[in-house]
Amino acid sequence: MSESEYGEVFREEATELLEELESALLELEKNPTDLKIVGRVFRAMHTIKGSGAMFGFDDIAKFTHHVETVLDKVRDGAVPVTKELIDLTLASRDHITALLDAATGTGAADPARGEEIIAGMQTLVAAATGDAAPAPAPAAKQPEAAPVESEAPQDKTVGQLTHYRIHLKPTAEFFAAGGGVEPLLDELRKLGECTVFLHEPQAREAGDYGLWEALLTTKQGINAVRDVFVFAESSCLVKVVPLATEGDEEFSEHKRLGEILVERGEIAPEALKEILDQQKPLGELLVEAKLVTRTKVESALAEQEMRKSQKLAAQKAKAADSIRVGADKLDRLINLVGELVVTQAQLTQVASQLGESDLVEPVEQIERLTAEMRDCVLGIRMLPIGTTFARFKRLVRDLSTELGKDVVMQTDGAETELDKNVIDQLGDPLVHLIRNSIDHGIEAPDAREAAGKPRRGAIHLSATHAGANVLITVSDDGRGLDREKIREKAIAKGLIKPEAEVDDAAIFNTIFAPGLSTAGTVTSVSGRGVGMDVVKSTVEGLKGSVSVHSSGKGKGTTIAISLPLTLAIIDGLLVQVEDTHFVLPLSQVLECVELTKEDIARFHERRVLPVRDQLVPYVRLRDFFAIPGQRPDLEQLVIVEINDERFGVVLDDVIGEHQTVLKSLGWVYRNAIGVSGSTILGNGKVALILDMPNVLKHARLEEQGAIRNIVH
Repeated sequence: MSESEYGEVFREEATELLEELESALLELEKNPTDLKIVGRVFRAMHTIKGSGAMFGFDDIAKFTHHVETVLDKVRDGAVPVTKELIDLTLASRDHITALLDAATGTGAADPARGEEIIAGMQTLVAAATGDAAPAPAPAAKQPEAAPVESEAPQDKTVGQLTHYRIHLKPTAEFFAAGGGVEPLLDELRKLGECTVFLHEPQAREAGDYGLWEALLTTKQGINAVRDVFVFAESSCLVKVVPLATEGDEEFSEHKRLGEILVERGEIAPEALKEILDQQKPLGELLVEAKLVTRTKVESALAEQEMRKSQKLAAQKAKAADSIRVGADKLDRLINLVGELVVTQAQLTQVASQLGESDLVEPVEQIERLTAEMRDCVLGIRMLPIGTTFARFKRLVRDLSTELGKDVVMQTDGAETELDKNVIDQLGDPLVHLIRNSIDHGIEAPDAREAAGKPRRGAIHLSATHAGANVLITVSDDGRGLDREKIREKAIAKGLIKPEAEVDDAAIFNTIFAPGLSTAGTVTSVSGRGVGMDVVKSTVEGLKGSVSVHSSGKGKGTTIAISLPLTLAIIDGLLVQVEDTHFVLPLSQVLECVELTKEDIARFHERRVLPVRDQLVPYVRLRDFFAIPGQRPDLEQLVIVEINDERFGVVLDDVIGEHQTVLKSLGWVYRNAIGVSGSTILGNGKVALILDMPNVLKHARLEEQGAIRNIVH
């Protein structure tokens, strides 16, 4: 593997770890006492440091080491979790990203920024720890020092990932000689991942100063562990027990808390059985019965977690859980499957024309296998949308702080899967919608309180499956949309006529028009009327639709985005005008009705038709695409829905549903109106895929005479 390939491997791994780091930090801010989240933060930073050093990213490893040192003190309880600590750690996450971009030639990093972050963290640590060294205690009878114990050959542990349990019981002589426990523990932490527990003394007046227990995972070997205590074992009780080495399946087997405590000699089996007969959590019962201290239960639970992690490591050693595949290779696979679907459709049609009975079964088998392969390959490119949702928590936190607001983001449906290409293009529209919600929607805390609302505003981001589509909504509990103000702006922009009777949905949807903004002032966040039109165009480019809903002033706003699951292969409705075939995205089709000459005459050639007590305007594809030929006596009207608005498409014949493999149009047709792509039918002919929002837009312009005026 070349140096550049190593760099790409590290970049991919570091990007995932940085996302995990940011997510964990935002969770930690909500639950600052949760040690499991602190552990997640520490492990992410520790892995980045180790991998950075291994792959030659020395600047990243050096900077991360300073941050990791502070996080280690947080994990030990020496430094509390505060907003300042979260701010600095998030800033360090951003700086690591900048260092990563600089190392891979895609950006630049400011060394002064890194020094500023480190200095800020050191100030925090100094303020939190102070002079907390333990004071020398009165002399007491020294217990007999025990030699360092080992249950594994010393010469076989170097280089192997080994788990140790270490007991350290200091004496008065140890402290009187100027010894300290914390320096010893710091040395242990340098060897690997280390979790420390302090079992409180039972009788300090009798010379009991407590028992420190450490669970250590390291590759340094048992001699390196013993060397940490080389000057302490003469005045302390020290015990080092190797628990297991890497690949030890016996250690990886799950054990209950009681089993671990019995194995360690902390409790008798009879006492454990008596306690288990009671209907309370085991750990609580043992503490209440004063059989063990709470810290001993916690250390046993930590060992239980260590056993679980060992089991996972053993499983990963047997077989890799996943492999990384380049997006370009995946796209090529999708294209090949698309070609296979087209070829299979041609084969099915040829077989039906030949009428050979011997071909029926193998052709049906190929059709079934092709369908399974298509679904399998498309499933590979599906990703949970939660990966995108997680990015916005940081956005909400930083932006609400910048604007002096208190906003929390709630998410639902993070497990909902969507095509990777759709997710990649969806990020920017969602960023703009969330920024708009915070800036325009959520009021300041004092204003919310005066309106009888909680001071903290809420933004709700959700995703759910709706048939062949995914529905994504961004809603807030802010000030809502001002119907009259938007109407005034729309009239000023010429979007609606002053005398026109327009419903709320149509008025609210004018916010997607270019240049329309209801903001009184322009800020660094929004107010220029640029963005919502980009949101709409991006979503429509993804074959989706966007709509806005509001219950009125003070009642919040909801933006709904409907998107197809995938852009590679879609379900379509195949239709025909003369000899030309078109495909309408099936997700936009509501129903099909007949259009007779009597219907046309009854409305004096006006392009509307009453369907279920509602007048539906329509556009005739024959006229729209200037297709020659005579209209049939009985035409077909396909009703579609775009952004909560219904309109009809008139054509000659509806052929039926069609599995459509999307093909892009050539450069010559890049400006084709009303067409978004093409597909190949089973008979080898090409069918054009209709861009329904574009058809509706230009049909309206044509109705108003705008296109005719431009041409002439």
